[in-house]
Amino acid sequence: MEARNRKIAEWYGKIQRGEIKLPRFQRYEAWDRHRICSLIETVIHNLPLGITLILEVDINDEKFISRFLETAPEASNRVLEHLLDGQQRLTALWRAFHNNYDWETYFIYIKEFDNYDKDEEREDMTVFFRGRYVKKNGDKYPLWCDKPAQCLQRGFIPTHLLKPEDMQNEIDEWINEATQQLRPKDDIEKLEKFLELKKSISDKIKDLRSVVANYNLPYLSLPSQTDKSIALNVFINMNTNSQPLSTYDIIVAEVESVMGKSLHDLQNAMDEEDPNIGRYSDLSDMILTTSALLQNALPNQRGAWDMDKRIMVEKWDVMKLGLKRMVEFLNREGIYDRQRLPTNAVLAVIAALYADVPESGDKRGQDELLLKKYIWHSFFTDRYENSAATNAFADFGVLRKVIKGETKADGSKFSIEDIPIFKDHDLVETEELLTAEWPKRSTIRGRAILAVVSRLGALDFSTGERLDQASINKRHYHHVYPDALLKGAEINSFLALNCALISDKTNISIGRKDPLHYLKDRYHWTSEEIVKERLQSHLIPIEELANGGYKDMSDEEKAEKLKTDFDTFIRKRAEIVMKAAKLLAAGRQLSAAEIFGN
Repeated sequence: MEARNRKIAEWYGKIQRGEIKLPRFQRYEAWDRHRICSLIETVIHNLPLGITLILEVDINDEKFISRFLETAPEASNRVLEHLLDGQQRLTALWRAFHNNYDWETYFIYIKEFDNYDKDEEREDMTVFFRGRYVKKNGDKYPLWCDKPAQCLQRGFIPTHLLKPEDMQNEIDEWINEATQQLRPKDDIEKLEKFLELKKSISDKIKDLRSVVANYNLPYLSLPSQTDKSIALNVFINMNTNSQPLSTYDIIVAEVESVMGKSLHDLQNAMDEEDPNIGRYSDLSDMILTTSALLQNALPNQRGAWDMDKRIMVEKWDVMKLGLKRMVEFLNREGIYDRQRLPTNAVLAVIAALYADVPESGDKRGQDELLLKKYIWHSFFTDRYENSAATNAFADFGVLRKVIKGETKADGSKFSIEDIPIFKDHDLVETEELLTAEWPKRSTIRGRAILAVVSRLGALDFSTGERLDQASINKRHYHHVYPDALLKGAEINSFLALNCALISDKTNISIGRKDPLHYLKDRYHWTSEEIVKERLQSHLIPIEELANGGYKDMSDEEKAEKLKTDFDTFIRKRAEIVMKAAKLLAAGRQLSAAEIFGN
């Protein structure tokens, strides 16, 4: 194969006429603003970019389902080429030539036209972007980006004046508007200089337009009779450098190749049908790992590559229903999103197991009891601290055998005792909870502690509002013993056992108050029983919390008392959380009354 030459003007015309499209399996735009600026600078300085790859399209055989480049006109002309490599470059150029990005506008900086002393120094002939935003009045700010006179004052020529098509009237109009306020009234000498300026601006734009239109963006071309699988392999191999393909990107291409279906379309339809699935992890990851388990493959990258893509699509509805039921199950267990999920290793396991869990009846109750024991064991053992995918795969295999009622070689049925997570892993010791990190961080044990509290409903201290999926995003991570109070005594306040999820307004109202102070505040306007109920829903031991009296102490006395009080508090709370965790791991329901006793 030999590279062929093609000017940007020709590429632009083909996109405009709809003659060149993207195979639909191609991922979407991925370049950031700085990458786009670098690309435009490369073009206006006439420096080489690299090779683009196309697949010629036969008039009667468009091998791949295709889509238009982002923001390109959806023309009805016959498709002549599929763009296999070069999408990011051509999309960025097309959009810069129209300046139609939602949140930025692009300019070429020309130093000789810069009469603005409030900007930083820039090099001549560089590309600049300005971030945009919309105010409540609907106007797009900063307003100067759309005002030619203010752009020119800064030395900026907008990139949309460089699009390689007949647009002289638009250019003249922009120059006239940009220079109108500079036009002298009667002074002939000044008028001559003014006209020279206009000509200089016009000449600079013409020069830039000529460079852009004639810029050579070479390409390789696969003939239309190229086998679909070969075109796919070439596509994958050419997309492994500057912007590597993800596993999902490659599988999207493979599904398109073997099934003629768009995985993107299937995923988008699933997301629209039940957007809550995506609350727990990246939707594409859950699709791949769950599909892999349904084919008895590892729930990771290797398993995703190994699984049969045809079977993946055939089992799509099974996988989708499993993910939907997984969301319902996790909601019932008080786990509402990825920020509160101790480990995502359980997601694919639960979703795939639902393929064999009936939708109603005693058997469903029996199977979901097993799932409940499973997830709480996964949160309070070291099973998924390492080799999570391998261990999840092993657990899934035996869990499925238990749910399906399969028998072992000796004729006995598989039971919970045969599942590795139950057979080989005991629940953690209470002491391990004492060092669990702040649950906002991605640690299994820290989030597990918070998950137990969420399971109880975690009533807001002030309003009594119960934690649920609707209110979870309104909750803040509150230090039960304030950070400022502990920091002065050099005590680490960022422990999971020192955390409670409460509303932002409640969090602000508590501020730096010591626990005894804010307890008294609440006893003042409500009853002791109500305060107790709300705190116990967070598994907070009230007697150990009701400390204070630090105000009149010396720094040394205060630090010593704080250490004692805080240590007593977190040790007691660790005991209570562990008691609750054991109940959940045994499949029990939770109630504060049972945990705290009468």
